[in-house]
Amino acid sequence: MDNEKIAVLEDQLKSAMLNSDVSVLDELLADGLIFTNHLGQVTSKEDDIEAYRSGIAKIKSIKQSEKQIMVEGDAAIVSVLSHISGEFRNVQYDAALRFTRVWQKRESNKWQVIAAHSSLVTG
Repeated sequence: MDNEKIAVLEDQLKSAMLNSDVSVLDELLADGLIFTNHLGQVTSKEDDIEAYRSGIAKIKSIKQSEKQIMVEGDAAIVSVLSHISGEFRNVQYDAALRFTRVWQKRESNKWQVIAAHSSLVTG
């Protein structure tokens, strides 16, 4: 049951990123989010949401594969390979990235991403 719930939330997260839907991102990302991007930079929920709100980050497509979900109690780990194309700071990109996200069941059984990491996949 929780695996299915996390899969649905992952789809909502993907859709919010594609549509720059900051209200959905605000719901899905924990206030204390720690995100380490593929360049090794650590960013916060506020940084992530502001990139979408301001138009700095514009994602055109996300194609996912190799998704694995593991739920243990009130935590879930997601690993997914994503081929993403879009624009960041007016620079076009097209890259394969592997994401690891940690979801935690919060108050009222609401799940949120508390940590995430991305790595560039080459070859």
